[in-house]
Amino acid sequence: MQWERAEDLHSLRLDTVAQLLLQSGARSVLDLGCGHGELLLRLASQPCFTRVIGIDIDPDALVEARIALGLGLPDPSARLQVRYGSFEEADADLCGFDAAALVETIEHIDPARLGHVERAVFGRLRPRLVLVTTPNQDYNVLHGMPHGAMRHADHRFEWGRARFAQWSRRVAAQNGYSVSFGAIGPPDAILGSSTQMARFDREDLPAHG
Repeated sequence: MQWERAEDLHSLRLDTVAQLLLQSGARSVLDLGCGHGELLLRLASQPCFTRVIGIDIDPDALVEARIALGLGLPDPSARLQVRYGSFEEADADLCGFDAAALVETIEHIDPARLGHVERAVFGRLRPRLVLVTTPNQDYNVLHGMPHGAMRHADHRFEWGRARFAQWSRRVAAQNGYSVSFGAIGPPDAILGSSTQMARFDREDLPAHG
């Protein structure tokens, strides 16, 4: 089954991640690569989230996120914040959060720099729960794409399910997390769904959700 409208898949992806965060019992959430703030809007509407911070390296996207969220000047004490920053670096102020989401972000990182993301997010920030979504390259043919093409000009890579699982299991094992996998979008019996997802749970803490 082909997914016809990219915006519908994007909304489903965001709704799925927001629902998983709700079910997890998390109260503080990082949106790492928050873009225009679409996930932040969903989280801000839920009073159970007492601290929500989005970071991004695109100043224009952050301006749009502030407008969408109705935020004024940066306020470090505010429940909801957006900040300029990179998830390749471990800002000490972002330690201690319950959960982090990386929604369609890792594929924008040069593969040679993914180690920086791993060390920052899983090694230093160490949220209890990390949700990662990324395109499923196996499914691209059902989007009518030629072999080797990528879904966005800024993507540095796109992985099939086997490669994503390999990366996720290695990251989990090296950093004390367990990992499970999910799919977002109409499934194909052979190629899976358009979006693939990994859920990382810290093994030294009780499971939630």
